[in-house]
Amino acid sequence: MSRIDFPEARVGIHSIDHFALEVPDLDRAAHFLGAFGLRLERQPQQLLLRAAGSDHVWGRVLQGGDRKRLAYISVRCHPEDWPTMINQIVGAGGSAADAHAAAPSGGYWFHDPHGLTVQLLAGDKLMVDHKAALPDLTVPANVRGAPARSRAARAVPGRLSHLALFTPDATASLAFHTAALGVRLADRSGDIIAFTYGRHGSDHHLLAFLQGEGTGLHHSSWDVPSPDDVGLGNTQMRAAGYTHHWGPGRHVLGSNYFNYVRDDFGQWWEHSCHIDYIEKDAPWEMANFADEDSLYLWGPDVPEAFTRNDEPQTSTVAP
Repeated sequence: MSRIDFPEARVGIHSIDHFALEVPDLDRAAHFLGAFGLRLERQPQQLLLRAAGSDHVWGRVLQGGDRKRLAYISVRCHPEDWPTMINQIVGAGGSAADAHAAAPSGGYWFHDPHGLTVQLLAGDKLMVDHKAALPDLTVPANVRGAPARSRAARAVPGRLSHLALFTPDATASLAFHTAALGVRLADRSGDIIAFTYGRHGSDHHLLAFLQGEGTGLHHSSWDVPSPDDVGLGNTQMRAAGYTHHWGPGRHVLGSNYFNYVRDDFGQWWEHSCHIDYIEKDAPWEMANFADEDSLYLWGPDVPEAFTRNDEPQTSTVAP
């Protein structure tokens, strides 16, 4: 399995600021996301998504058409890197885009070569600066180790971890975003999926690019403290009526424990725990895994619908 190198950009983003997803029904979205463990703020024609760790708005769910659709993603760089970031984006082939009406004002808006809409903001880092330790689950002899199920705490995400994005060409998207946004390749599986991280210290993947039919959001991943929370997330979502899952399991690329659940509109949301972390300026040996080794170490078989992109496609693809 060969290593594939891309030219190193001068500067790079450090965080995802938020993402915006259009859905047909905000009430149904609110029911799902409340069960998932997020804090919701209802505003006219949108829901703001917060996690337990801070008051930052990690997601905006917008009233849209009859199918779910990724509206845009928003990323951050350091203020001193702003002019160079814009030069990188333009030099890599990004095209200017109009600001989305639902987005916070400001920033630089562009389309990538496949039509993904991105807002670049300057500001402080939002992603964590270290890998969180797993809680000590050791239980001494003669002590009951698990609570009664009725007393179990709910799974409550503390932050957004990463976004996985559909693209019609994972290798081309990887080439563009490493040049434009300065993310770095962590691992990949041939031309099927590529995982990129932030050079200022980030989880194993900040943005992932998955080969599919056009652009779109494959999933958003939300960090929870322990593998127990991953399992509890599965339980609480099933109790709320959501039965389309993949997990619990453990990934190979990223090494995190996971459970994915699909909402009423076909969108996947992940409870994730203990993902690999790549520190600023630390060495990382990229691996190119065969398909059969890349998805999961253990867990149930992958659902047929898991890799299908059902989002409507627009005509913003660059010629």
